[in-house]
Amino acid sequence: MRTLSRLGVDVRVGVGPTIAVAATASGQIDAPGGVLAVDPEQVAGWLGPLPVEALHGIGPKQAVALREFGVHCVGLLAAVPPATVQRLLGGRAGRVAADRARGVDPRPVAPRALPATLTVRHTFAQHTLDGAAVRAALLDLVVQLAHLLRQRGQVARSLTLTLRFAGGTSWEKTRRLPEASAHDDDLRTMVYQLVDAAGLQRGRLTGLVLRGEDLVDADQVAQQISLDQAREDRLVAEGVSDRIRAKFGPGAIGPAATFRRAS
Repeated sequence: MRTLSRLGVDVRVGVGPTIAVAATASGQIDAPGGVLAVDPEQVAGWLGPLPVEALHGIGPKQAVALREFGVHCVGLLAAVPPATVQRLLGGRAGRVAADRARGVDPRPVAPRALPATLTVRHTFAQHTLDGAAVRAALLDLVVQLAHLLRQRGQVARSLTLTLRFAGGTSWEKTRRLPEASAHDDDLRTMVYQLVDAAGLQRGRLTGLVLRGEDLVDADQVAQQISLDQAREDRLVAEGVSDRIRAKFGPGAIGPAATFRRAS
């Protein structure tokens, strides 16, 4: 529901003991934001009445072939001998369909590795010269990037800043952070160094792209004890900001507020 309300993405969640059952369940949800869970003991009874084309992995041509043979629902498909299904759909496809109709899917559920880069963007409503508006937009990107990194439990080892200009030209530069980090202050310092290196004068900017690169899991990076009380206070405030965003949404703390806090 959060994804639907904040991003407008049509998300329908199916839950089941196998990937195929969960995927089939997600296709049976009528409205965005719905969740349908199928208990392991209910798989056969739940799959049985579904039309054969509703089974995850059954394409339109396969569904036509099965219906012409008289198999109109998943329960009938489960009752047909696997060898017969293989003759109808082909060797491997028939074997997979027969197994899935019985709720069998040996594929393991394994989390995917997080990508090694993370990108945030800002587009100006009108051509903008370097100044307070650009610095505020950069800071907003820094806060977004750092917050996403902390949510994912990652830190960045380097940052790439891309400036897009009127006329379609662009400027890009990458620098490595002194230490891998996902903290606002560390990323902000590096981003301001990058934009200073661009030597902007009268260039009309149309957009900014900030990319965290060479990302690693945060628990793989040693954390040095800081004796800087001001920094420690900012890190505490950063944690509070994360909790506020987690509770009230990413827009709960606007760029103007973060700009005043960091300046």
